[in-house]
Amino acid sequence: MKSETTVKSKFTLQARRNFSEEFKKKKVQEIKARLTRVSEICKEYQVSSAAVYKWIYRYSDVKKKERLIIESESDTRKIEQLKLQIAELERSLGQKQIQIEFLSKMIDIAEESYQIDIKKKFGGKR
Repeated sequence: MKSETTVKSKFTLQARRNFSEEFKKKKVQEIKARLTRVSEICKEYQVSSAAVYKWIYRYSDVKKKERLIIESESDTRKIEQLKLQIAELERSLGQKQIQIEFLSKMIDIAEESYQIDIKKKFGGKR
């Protein structure tokens, strides 16, 4: 439902919009189910976060005195990305360790085959 009145917001004129109660309830349920975030609703429908939080307080069982944390999903996404990055780094580290062991074994085989010291041996007799 949109009305004809216009409100001057900073530098542009915007039509004042009234969203239906069903729409607001649906968006609140999506937020609670973590299907969307407050910031996404704000961007998509060009509403302020304060308006969306009013919807949450009005159409959900959250009381105004309680502190509601909804944006933790972005933290969760960040943690998942960091976990993926850690797994990738551990995989890379494992590959490097295998490469070091392979090169060490090659040196050992070359020392045996050619009977020369290729590796520097620390702590030996002087």
